[in-house]
Amino acid sequence: MKAVVLARFGGVDAFELRDVSVLRVEPRQVRVRVHATAVNPLDYQIRRGDYADQVPLPAIIGHDISGVVEEVGSHVTEFDAGDAVYYTPRIFGGPGSYAEQHVADVDLVGRKPENLSHLEAASLTLVGATVWESLVTRAALTVGETILIHGGAGGVGTIAIQIAKAIGARVITTAKAGDHEFVRALGADEAIDFTSTDYVDAVSEMTRGKGVEVVFDTIGGDTLTRSPLTLTDFGRVVSIVDIPQPQNLIEAWGRNTAYHFVFARQNRGKLDGLTTLVERGLVKPIIGATLPLARMGEAHELLENRRSYALHGKVAIDVAGETVALPPRIS
Repeated sequence: MKAVVLARFGGVDAFELRDVSVLRVEPRQVRVRVHATAVNPLDYQIRRGDYADQVPLPAIIGHDISGVVEEVGSHVTEFDAGDAVYYTPRIFGGPGSYAEQHVADVDLVGRKPENLSHLEAASLTLVGATVWESLVTRAALTVGETILIHGGAGGVGTIAIQIAKAIGARVITTAKAGDHEFVRALGADEAIDFTSTDYVDAVSEMTRGKGVEVVFDTIGGDTLTRSPLTLTDFGRVVSIVDIPQPQNLIEAWGRNTAYHFVFARQNRGKLDGLTTLVERGLVKPIIGATLPLARMGEAHELLENRRSYALHGKVAIDVAGETVALPPRIS
């Protein structure tokens, strides 16, 4: 099969398109013909060497798959050849999704929503599971609560807005002014221009000084430190960003804030929950760019420098075809 292989850690030229062998299918595994994958910040962090100790080279990376089952192991009863599926490969646990075929443990795999294309489904698996764990499992967001979602126009933010609204929460999000109409169309009740407005002051005004019950941090750094300033007492902060340096969380202590740090765990249960929302029309993946497998380096450049482009949502990869759809560069 063809696969994009990370030959060394470094820039977007570190990938090579190679012919590689397909792994044997074990009794509780399935072999999937990959139709589509997508690019995540975790992917370019791995590429540049941020997790060098956990990724032996050469490596096939990638964390989103939508495709069709071609072979099932001897002890698999959940799926048959020909079934359309979607899932995230085990992170740091073997070959990833940048390939024409993939072998996965069956417990990771979910049935693809019938109303999504493969490109759309592949754009949902990792971000969808991350948001589900963050908002449903950790934050336990409930009807009538208010949530501040940082980075609403991004790949994670677009799904977070939709899931939060499906739960019944009031959604405030940060986004550039030019993206406010877009995030409101996704369901955001209020949008804050982070380039010109202090979101702490804006949230205080929008909530009449009460604050929000939940903050979803997709940015990190100062955002992680200052987010408790937007919270009501006993609020919750959920962050999906690692912490490269110590943080002063004194404001969180003063508000009895609970912090949750999420590195998404993969299982079929989260995918089945997402599928229910998708098939009810409550959640729809947003694709901002599409490229074929052979142009993976260009896809990484797009996502890593997304603020240079009018990019909404995810960068998808058409593994089975040659689709090209690129966002305009911001002058």
